[in-house]
Amino acid sequence: MDRGSNICKSFIIHEDRVNKVRKHMPGDELLYDLADFFKVFGDTTRVKILYALLFSEICVCDLSVLLQMNQSAVSHQLRVLKQARLVKHRREGKVVYYSLKDRHVENIFEQGFIHLKEERPSPEKPGNENDPDLGDPDKGDHDQYRKEDI
Repeated sequence: MDRGSNICKSFIIHEDRVNKVRKHMPGDELLYDLADFFKVFGDTTRVKILYALLFSEICVCDLSVLLQMNQSAVSHQLRVLKQARLVKHRREGKVVYYSLKDRHVENIFEQGFIHLKEERPSPEKPGNENDPDLGDPDKGDHDQYRKEDI
């Protein structure tokens, strides 16, 4: 392959690799569902809501204040998150509290932050000298994103 291009210049098919991957490839329906699942994380407001729920269960009123949004907009995003099975709710009198559905959501955030740290340039590279948030990913320096540390 040419370094400057992502196009394969060779017309050799590696059947062993293709067959190996094909054998493990899930069906289209499951892959479509997975794509839809990740789309939920494509909205900053929903990510903020999920992040807030990492720390505490919280009601719509409190989320509205926290995010500086009206309650109907927050409720709409919570509905999307419930449909994606990322959040659950419980009623206490007239108040409905929301929380993360399970530990998987926390793991997704943790892995996302770890990935982001790996992709960032190291502080030694020019232009990053003054960025205290850039840790050393090789040393596992991603603890700043863990809820236990905040």
